[in-house]
Amino acid sequence: MTKLLKSWWARFLFQDKGVLPTKQLLLVYLFLSIVLGISTVWEISWGLVFSTNLILFLVSLLDLFFSPSKKQLSFQRTISAELERGITYPVTIEVQNTSTYSFSYRLVDDLPQSFGRPFPIVGSIPKETAMRISYETTPLVRGKYEINKVYFRYRSLLGLWEKQVTAELKAEVKVIPDLTETKQYLENAQKYLMYEGLKIRRQQNGVGEFSKIRNYVVGDDPRKINWRQTAKLREVMTNEYEPEHGKYITILIDCGRMMGSEMATGNRLEKALEAALTVTAAALQKGDYVSVLAFSKDIKVFVPPAKGMAHLQTILQAIYSLNVDAAESNYAAVLQYLEMVQKKRSLLLLFSDVRTFLHEESALILFKRLRQRHLFVMIGIEDQTLLKRVREEPNTVQAAMRKSIAQQQILFKKREKNKWEKQGLVMIEAREEKLAITAVSHYIEMINQNLL
Repeated sequence: MTKLLKSWWARFLFQDKGVLPTKQLLLVYLFLSIVLGISTVWEISWGLVFSTNLILFLVSLLDLFFSPSKKQLSFQRTISAELERGITYPVTIEVQNTSTYSFSYRLVDDLPQSFGRPFPIVGSIPKETAMRISYETTPLVRGKYEINKVYFRYRSLLGLWEKQVTAELKAEVKVIPDLTETKQYLENAQKYLMYEGLKIRRQQNGVGEFSKIRNYVVGDDPRKINWRQTAKLREVMTNEYEPEHGKYITILIDCGRMMGSEMATGNRLEKALEAALTVTAAALQKGDYVSVLAFSKDIKVFVPPAKGMAHLQTILQAIYSLNVDAAESNYAAVLQYLEMVQKKRSLLLLFSDVRTFLHEESALILFKRLRQRHLFVMIGIEDQTLLKRVREEPNTVQAAMRKSIAQQQILFKKREKNKWEKQGLVMIEAREEKLAITAVSHYIEMINQNLL
C-alpha cells in the first residue's frame, strides 16, 4: 500500500486530517448516475454526462465555504490523572467554535483499548460558542497510559462534505487498583468490619499504651477506673488503652503464574492488591511501619518500611502497575531477600495461592527459620470451583469421579495446612469478596493480642 493510500485509509478510519464526502453526497451521485444511465437510451451525449457531474461536484464544493475552518476550532480535554480499575469516570472535552457557522459533529477520543469506548459521540455546536462534550469511560486494566489525540469530524451546512480535525491533546493517565474497600475502612473501621459480621476485638486487659480517659460504661474493667478524674468531675471515668504503635508489618504479594486465575471481578492478583492496600491503610492509620515486597521468579518491587498516611501513596505508586508473570514464584529467593532487608521483628502477610504454596517443601525450612523472629500469616482465595465440585450430587459416574477427586484435593490441603500450622505458620483462605476484610481482621487481632 502506497503512502497516499495509507493516508486515505487512515482518514476513513478516523485517524487523520482531511475532507471526506458524506453519505448524502454519495447518494446524490448515485441517483444522478442512475438517471443519466437511463437517459443513455435516448442517446444523450457523453459530454452532457461529464459536464453534469462536473457541475454537481463544483456546486458541492461551495458547501465547504459554509463551515468553520480548522483554525476556528480549539479543543481541551479534562480527565483525572488517576483512575481506579473498574470505576466509571467522566471525561470532558471542551470545543471552542469561533466561526459564524454552526455544525453537527462526530467525535472519537484516543482512549486505550482496555477502556470503555462509547464512540462516536454525535451532537451539534452553535456558532461562536464553547461547548463541553462529556462521556463516561471505565478502565479495566491497571497501568500507565498516554492519551494523545482527539479525532473530530464536522459537517458543512448542507452536509455534503465532512471535515476531519486531529487535535493533539496529550494526557498521562494512571489506572490504579480499586480503592473502594480502603476508603470504606478509613471512613469508619468498625462499621466496615461489622458490615461483614466481624468486629474489632478488645485487647487484653491492662495491655497496651494509654490512649485517653472517657466515661465508664457497663462492661468496662473496674480496675481501669481513674479515681482522680472521677472525684474531680463527679462522674465515673475510666482509662482506655490501645495496642502499642510502631510495629512492623511486611506485606508480601505473589505475582506468579497462579495469581493470574480469573475470578468474578478480575484475577487473584487484582484482589490481592486491593486487600494489601486496605491492610496498609489500617496499619498506617494505627501508626505502624509498613513495607511491601512483590515477587514472582525475581523481586519485582520492594518498598522500605515507613509510617504515616503519606506512605500509602508511596506504596500505591510502587505497586499499581504490577502484572502477573508467566512463571512460577520463587519463594526461596524472596525469603532469603527478606532476611537481608527486614531485620526487625514484624508481621509477614503473604498474599498468594495456598494450594501452590503447599507444594513448596523447600520453603518450609526457610519459613521455620523466619518464624523464630517474625510472625507469619498467609492469605489466599478459596477455590470456588473445587468447593462446587465437592457439593455436587454424584448422579453420574463422571460426577462421582469429579466429586471424589475434589474431596481428595480438599483432604490434601487440610493435611498440608495442619503440618504448616504446627510449625506456627498460619494459613487462611477467604472468599473473593471478603479477602480484604479477612486480612484486616487478622491483622487487628494479632496487634490487639500483642503477639508482636
